[in-house]
Amino acid sequence: MEYVIADSIKDMKPSAIREIFKSLGVPNMISLAAGNPSPLSFPVEKMGNIAKEIFEQNATEALQYGTTEGYMPLRNQVKERLKNKFNIGKPFDEVIITSGGQQAIDLAAKVLCNPGDTIICENPSFIGALNAFRTYNVNLVGIDIEDGGIDPAKLEKAIIDNPNTKLIYLIPTFQNPSGVCMTLAKRKAVLDIAKKYNVVILEDNPYGELRFAGEEIPTIKSLDDDGHVIYCSTFSKILSAGMRVGYCCAHTDLIQKIVICKQVNDVHSNQFFQILVSRFISEYDLDEHIQFVRGLYRRKCELMLKTMEQKFCGDIIYTRPEGGLFLWVTKPGLDSDEFAKLAVKNLVAVVPGSTFLPVQGKKSDSIRLNYSTPSDEQIVTGIERLAKLLNGDK
Repeated sequence: MEYVIADSIKDMKPSAIREIFKSLGVPNMISLAAGNPSPLSFPVEKMGNIAKEIFEQNATEALQYGTTEGYMPLRNQVKERLKNKFNIGKPFDEVIITSGGQQAIDLAAKVLCNPGDTIICENPSFIGALNAFRTYNVNLVGIDIEDGGIDPAKLEKAIIDNPNTKLIYLIPTFQNPSGVCMTLAKRKAVLDIAKKYNVVILEDNPYGELRFAGEEIPTIKSLDDDGHVIYCSTFSKILSAGMRVGYCCAHTDLIQKIVICKQVNDVHSNQFFQILVSRFISEYDLDEHIQFVRGLYRRKCELMLKTMEQKFCGDIIYTRPEGGLFLWVTKPGLDSDEFAKLAVKNLVAVVPGSTFLPVQGKKSDSIRLNYSTPSDEQIVTGIERLAKLLNGDK
């Protein structure tokens, strides 16, 4: 049978990152391509204890259907944490538990965007969000990432040029893929522009609690006094990615529509893992665990940067993140797609920068590197292998 694929899907390409994973079974292959948290960051023993307690004490609740909005104790804990840690949560706000931060991104676009509407995002940006947006047949407009985030003047011009703009998608803190952090001044300016043109900001903050250097910067949502910001985050980077437990905080009117869309999507997020996360928060010190993870990533990032300083030559430039999981390497004139293929042949996997561009098919002279997943030895060896290729060593 010949299948007729929907217009919104037929031209989409598979995730380059997932495709790269297929090469990781090759002996001696080193991956600097993943976006995974370190296996060392998983509190396995504590989670095991909680899981045992759940099956002994709350098996029916854990294995039965739950409410779409999420497990109530966890929702309350998320609200309290958002308020205490980030000053997020006005009287008009509500919280829903989602299946990872990815689902929150998808549902926000589903609720707000019609085919042909415009979503403005950073350039480059998170491939998972870009592909989610593409399924709604929207027009993606990218604003180039600079030091300290996007240029607010360019954002305003993009909105003027695209009067049907419905959403501004941003990762202000340790941006994926660049690792760049948006300054407070730019965050305030971006929010003022959103208010001026009545456009919603979708603030994606999966890495916000992974700052290991520098000063904390308020989230855009904490500055929001009238419901212009949808805030989404996740427990994937601080507890476990495989649990798929995230959350979304937004004006009640938007959350009500997101709830309806989620009911169609998956009814509710995994009940067992929602309870597990809630128990972890109530029985253990989540902040202490996060502090451990920060220390782990600080050391790994410093090791990668130190090795790059020693091995990279010429016109190679790279970001120096103060948190998160990634850094961004640029060499003028590089074809990142061809370089990624060459790197795999030399037993090191990276993600080509073209993967993260809002406009599909464009070239990039950058690659994304991840320091959270590889071992220390793999970080050093992987950078050494990349250096030979980037430096043109024989």
